[in-house]
Amino acid sequence: MRGDKLVIHKGHIKAAKSLLDLLLLKIIKTKSKFIITIAGESGSGKSEIAAVLVELLTEKRNIKSLIIQQDDYFVYPPKTNAKMRRKDINHVGFSEVRLELLDQNLSDILKEKEEIEKPLVIFDEDYITKEIINLKGIKTIIVEGTYTTMLKNIHQHIFIDRIYVDTRDARKQRAREEQDEFLEKILEIEHKIISSHKPMADFIVMSEYGVAPVGKPTKNGQTFF
Repeated sequence: MRGDKLVIHKGHIKAAKSLLDLLLLKIIKTKSKFIITIAGESGSGKSEIAAVLVELLTEKRNIKSLIIQQDDYFVYPPKTNAKMRRKDINHVGFSEVRLELLDQNLSDILKEKEEIEKPLVIFDEDYITKEIINLKGIKTIIVEGTYTTMLKNIHQHIFIDRIYVDTRDARKQRAREEQDEFLEKILEIEHKIISSHKPMADFIVMSEYGVAPVGKPTKNGQTFF
């Protein structure tokens, strides 16, 4: 999405470095392009962790990587979508996003197509256009967005375990939506949907940005399932 604002801090860098350690060997050993999702609630740090991870892969490991944002696959551009939510709160959910198109794009990537055509949101203009992504030389694709754990053509799913009440400051800094009582209702609906996806992830980014594989105990004995 063009016009998005990222606010990267030490926690995002910490999580990205841990994820790199866990994923690097898998990426290298996989003959095809390697696709990762990063999911979580609004303001949880999906875009920021994805940006740092791509930088680490590309600049530190010489593994060319790119990001695909779920936000580009919304049926309506962001400001229009926000208005529709206020008219009818039942608009919130999977129907807002063209997940099938995103999955098709990922399928084409795994088929080693040299380029794909995808939607592109221009945030400030509240407009959706198209762009061609050249995949030549790209090894890793990171797909970030609220519902990306539901995508099929994926090697590894990452889930950020921070709920909307923990992310108010981050959401205010990004200033993408009006922070009011109605937005809190929307985020509560999204929380009920997104939190159910956590058990389907391969790795959990915890509240303090440590990373743990799902189903294996952390240092304090906590286990994610």
